[in-house]
Amino acid sequence: MKYTQLGRTGLQVSRLCLGTMNFGPETAEINSHAIMDRALELGINFFDTANVYGRKIHAGFTEEIIGRWFSQGGGRREKVVLATKVYGKFNDWPNNGRLSAAHIRKACDDSLRRLQTDHIDLYQFHHIDRATPFEELWQACEVLVAQGKVTYFGSSNFGGWHIAKANEKAFNRHFLGLVSEQSLYNLKDRTIELEVIPAVRDYGMALLPWSPLAGGLLGGILEKGTSGRRANADNLAKLEKARPQIEKWEALCKEIGYLPADVALAWLFTNPVTTAPIIGPRTIDQLEQSLRALEIDLNKEILQRLDQIFPGPGGEAPEAYSW
Repeated sequence: MKYTQLGRTGLQVSRLCLGTMNFGPETAEINSHAIMDRALELGINFFDTANVYGRKIHAGFTEEIIGRWFSQGGGRREKVVLATKVYGKFNDWPNNGRLSAAHIRKACDDSLRRLQTDHIDLYQFHHIDRATPFEELWQACEVLVAQGKVTYFGSSNFGGWHIAKANEKAFNRHFLGLVSEQSLYNLKDRTIELEVIPAVRDYGMALLPWSPLAGGLLGGILEKGTSGRRANADNLAKLEKARPQIEKWEALCKEIGYLPADVALAWLFTNPVTTAPIIGPRTIDQLEQSLRALEIDLNKEILQRLDQIFPGPGGEAPEAYSW
């Protein structure tokens, strides 16, 4: 396994982050525990979850699964850089979601209880809360750091200007601020190249791409066929809309001799801002396959052909849409 620093911090994380969103609803607890054990064996030390994951069964179920895995001991908790998120609502009662200081402090305690740990390494704001000023948010975070409950903070699904505003408010308080951003980013979805990636780079933050395979579209969907879990009406509609691109994509991957899923992950690493794509394996085989991407070197010609198939926004703002 290869490692790098989490943004401008001194914390070392694996170049692949184990996403746990499937644990519970899609992957049984015993199999989820086996995947986490195998991840450690492979050197993956960076695990990502969220307080609302598992909501098909009940919100918080995924954290509970991870907590029961930690409780088995054997250095499991000590070996893991644990990331979770706050924002989502558990019910319709007031103040049971979003990013008020009151909710952040309660949600943190609830996550710690479910995860059976005394601290969270990376606590991420799952979405921007336009109703809560950053002064209030950072005040709550300062308390959590002072209590030893959280070490670092990150954002998820923020715009570039949200990142800038949040960090400047934090710096004015002599606080570390955001050290990572978790965004939708893959060959097909490249909007963040306009402003989010430049902001992440400028503030020395880690970029943690989620949905690196575009919900399965980049994972060899034509070769595998459309049967199975992802063959729902929504995904089939997305496939039909993108079929010309996907046909060219899979043909190129076959030509260069790599599986589409491996190329999709490898492409993310060609951007030096990328720290660790978040993979979401449902099986140990899928987990092990993900490591192949770390050994793939995409040359300039292949990158140009990929840009032709999946053109991005044209670069960074404002040059992408201005002279």
